[in-house]
Amino acid sequence: MSHAAPSRLRLSTALALSARAEDRRRHQRVAVALLGRYMLSDRKEYPCQTVDISPGGVRIVCAVPGELGERTVIYLEHLGRIEGTIARLMPDGFAVAISATPHKREKIASQLTWLANRASLGLPEDRRHERVVPHQAAVTLRLESGREIPARIVDVSLSGAAIACDADLPLDAALVVGRTPCKVVRQFRGGLAVEFRLPLSPDRFDENLVL
Repeated sequence: MSHAAPSRLRLSTALALSARAEDRRRHQRVAVALLGRYMLSDRKEYPCQTVDISPGGVRIVCAVPGELGERTVIYLEHLGRIEGTIARLMPDGFAVAISATPHKREKIASQLTWLANRASLGLPEDRRHERVVPHQAAVTLRLESGREIPARIVDVSLSGAAIACDADLPLDAALVVGRTPCKVVRQFRGGLAVEFRLPLSPDRFDENLVL
């Protein structure tokens, strides 16, 4: 047997190991807690938080479980919309195998790299962009004119909130959400985003907060 055959075998094995290592690198999970919402086949949305995520999968903590193989759509802060199927069930949530094009996976990988670097370098933007979905979502908007508008809180950060409502309010319009003075900073289909006149206290920033 010539020396060329073992050499080719070693080269083939090395290339295979390198490919597997590259695949693991590309799908390395990042332990990061991102708040979001997910939708199951019943078309209802529920709050969730990630435990870890890679371009190929994501594990979330949530209160409403799905079923193995069920398709789900997840909306996460910083990452946006992610689609996939439930691959594993756990007592506190489930893991999803992400369905995405190679381009989308590359984009997720880049965003995860940024998130990991942001955490390790202590870059700003940390708590300001964390969001919670309060248990008490129903709220009343009170305008300067005295008009009251029923609404629903989508999610809240220390500096503002996303509000679902039928009102078409102009930018910079002053209003009170519950008992919290705000101004309109953005409009979107079916609602608006407001900025609080004073940031919320971190001590009461959780799902039990009441605006």
